[in-house]
Amino acid sequence: MNVIKKVSLRNFRCHNEFELDCDRPTTLIIGENGSGKTSILEAIYLALRGKSFKGVDKEIIKRDADFYRAEIDLADAQKIIIRFNGSKKEFEIDGKKSLRLPKKNRYPVVLFEPDNIYLIKSSPSRRRDYFDELFKQIDDSYGVALSKYNKALKQRNDLLKNEDISKDDLFSWNVMCANYGAIIARKRVEYLFRINEDITDIYRDIAKNNDECSIKYLGEVCDENKYLEILETNFQRDLYLGHTSFGVHRDDYEFVFNDKKADGSASRGEMRCIILALKFIESKILEKETGKMPVVLLDDIFSELDEMRQKHLISNFKKYQMIITSTTVPVEMRVDKEL
Repeated sequence: MNVIKKVSLRNFRCHNEFELDCDRPTTLIIGENGSGKTSILEAIYLALRGKSFKGVDKEIIKRDADFYRAEIDLADAQKIIIRFNGSKKEFEIDGKKSLRLPKKNRYPVVLFEPDNIYLIKSSPSRRRDYFDELFKQIDDSYGVALSKYNKALKQRNDLLKNEDISKDDLFSWNVMCANYGAIIARKRVEYLFRINEDITDIYRDIAKNNDECSIKYLGEVCDENKYLEILETNFQRDLYLGHTSFGVHRDDYEFVFNDKKADGSASRGEMRCIILALKFIESKILEKETGKMPVVLLDDIFSELDEMRQKHLISNFKKYQMIITSTTVPVEMRVDKEL
């Protein structure tokens, strides 16, 4: 069951030297705010996904240090070492070095942060980022399409800042945005459909009621030709604005609760239950699509959950390796590390 056996850090955020043994299915790290709990999860995420969920490499280096090093021992005897010397980051896996974490070495992760509880009321960009990260873990081709779309979008937006351009100057970038944008929109709808198949049943199991919930995609799903037509029709508008006004980079997701917008109709407790249900579905989809048991990282979320929901959270994730941070000991768990 366990994926990670040991975590070793040097000059990583506030840690000079740090080691954590993860020899149990569930590891609990206790510490005050600012003691470096989240940094441990950040290092694990970096080793398994190839990037941080918090910041850039220069921000990770401990103050007054000129490098950081993170070493993760995996249960299959593999070792992942990440080094950053202030200018270059390097991954080393069993002696082989590379500038990026190879796709074959990436491992699925379910990350639960305190801010996730407020996803329903957050900005459209936060919701897009959340679902983009999930869909990239599920489907490598989604990540490729998103990366290529963003590069084409940047080129298009840069050109739109020049008042002397014509429609023809944008054509090649319009084609790329239309191609990859149509792919992204279709995949978003596809994966939301799978989430919506289960979210009400799981929500009811958590909340112990008969309410209904779902997630709606607020974006225009069209084929490549229609997408291209809209971009070309919007030329004068986009030129005036200086940026691209239509596309998947502006789409949003709406949480629906009993046929109404959840951010106006669901209580704080009900919204927590919706997000818990979403996280449980996330772990199941990742397991099915990747064929691997995801590692579950729970970052200081127990202060946002009552005891019943704490127990439900632990119970639903018990088949996976969990690494949990908290300021207090939740639901009578054993403390593995105190900072």
